[in-house]
Amino acid sequence: MINRRDMMKAGAAMLGTAIVARPGWALANAGKTLKFVPQANLSILDPVFTTAAVSVTHGYCVFDTLYGVDNNLEPHPQMAEGATVSQDGLEWLITLRDGLVWHDGAPVTAADCAASLDRWSQRDTFGQSLRDATVAFEAADDKTIRIRLKRAFPHLLSAIGKPHSSPAMMMPERIAKTPPTEAVTEMIGSGPYRFIAEEYVSGSRVVYEKFEGYVPRSEPAEWTSGGKLAKFDRIEWHIIPDAASATAALQNGEVDWIEIALPDLQPLLDAAPNVTVQRQDPTGFAAYMRFNSHVAPFNNPKLRRAVLAAVDQAVYMNSITGSNPDNWSDCKSMFPSTMPGVLSDDWGMMPADLEAARQLVAESGYAGEKVVILHPTDMANLAPHGLITADLLAKLGLNVELQAMDWGTVTQRRQSKEPVENGGWSIFHTNWPSASISNPATNANVRGKGEAGWFGWYDDAALEQGVNDWLFASDPAVAREAFERVQKLAMEGAPVVPLGVFYVNSGLSNELSGVIPGSASFFWNVA
Repeated sequence: MINRRDMMKAGAAMLGTAIVARPGWALANAGKTLKFVPQANLSILDPVFTTAAVSVTHGYCVFDTLYGVDNNLEPHPQMAEGATVSQDGLEWLITLRDGLVWHDGAPVTAADCAASLDRWSQRDTFGQSLRDATVAFEAADDKTIRIRLKRAFPHLLSAIGKPHSSPAMMMPERIAKTPPTEAVTEMIGSGPYRFIAEEYVSGSRVVYEKFEGYVPRSEPAEWTSGGKLAKFDRIEWHIIPDAASATAALQNGEVDWIEIALPDLQPLLDAAPNVTVQRQDPTGFAAYMRFNSHVAPFNNPKLRRAVLAAVDQAVYMNSITGSNPDNWSDCKSMFPSTMPGVLSDDWGMMPADLEAARQLVAESGYAGEKVVILHPTDMANLAPHGLITADLLAKLGLNVELQAMDWGTVTQRRQSKEPVENGGWSIFHTNWPSASISNPATNANVRGKGEAGWFGWYDDAALEQGVNDWLFASDPAVAREAFERVQKLAMEGAPVVPLGVFYVNSGLSNELSGVIPGSASFFWNVA
């Protein structure tokens, strides 16, 4: 049997990667520079353009949001001083707080934020729902953003304050005018750290410096809300794809923080006197296999349901958790099982029965079309899944091609809507912080918006109606019924295959304090 460490080694070999810890990383500027090893290379800088977790983590260094969320995922003012809404619910006025400045020295204005909301609402699924109900995002004056609506939108603050996967991060107007189909490359934000462009080397290093003009809020920090105190002068990200090398660097004091501590390497960190292991996100990460519903062969829902019936979640979860039952749980749902209102019912569609799945393949009319799996070998929590899925699909009689690459290449390749013969794709694996896909509007996995939706471009008008019913319900019972309907429709349509919920631990130097748990790695308040 191939174990997880063997799979990771094979992945590194496929990339021809030989990365070793470099002595002295954490020694320069001791006490002023934080050395961090992210889970993947930062290849896309725009945190609105992509849902990639590494880009979101980067985004929270540089940018800020009008609203953030607390530990209960309730929205609170962040860049905003507060908001008022008209009696009919059709006009919101959001006032900016004092002291907001862009990294180039210009003041933050309502026009900047209105343009940012306009662009974000064309990329994000929750934002698209808000946009459908909006007449205009505009500036009432320099400090007041006005949102005029066609119909009341009760979840507006939750939408603009969502914590992950394309958050509504604010940018100067000239940058926010970038077409939503293009990624922003100029990193001018108003957050606690400045991006140092001249020191950025994709695949090697990312550097930030403390922004002296940032004025933090006075409230305690929780998740993405409250006072964001920059206590380091400089933050350096060092890209180390090999997990063993990253672990050794932390043990040796060459870095201060590794974002993901692999379960099979964790005993080394547990034994290290200078290291603490901390759970990153208490709600866990939901893992999925994503189909391209736009092109053959998975534009056939019967074939998607056949794969759904074949998957054994324990195989996938054990491959990334060291077979520790405390580090994962079943999730036979299209929503994370750790979140409120999520049903545990799979409606009999996930029996983990290979013979039953083979029969469904035969009934689907599958004609031997090639299945291309995008396989990131540098992502510890994804690399095993490509190998497992390729093996599973071969057992089902599918014509499988596993294409090895790094995660940055996956985030580029998955944008293609071309057939597999022209550089397109069929499947990639991903995972989401549970908080980022906890309700019908935010769950890009299941949204049925077709070509306007998330990569894979699943199209389901009935499901979208269910999302709208949830969004605009004033009665909690009606909202609950709509949520449950969406869950059943999503399972029947199978735009993804749920693989389970797992928990990620980070490795931290004992000299660090103040690391805030959440759906991303947050650097404020860390000392």
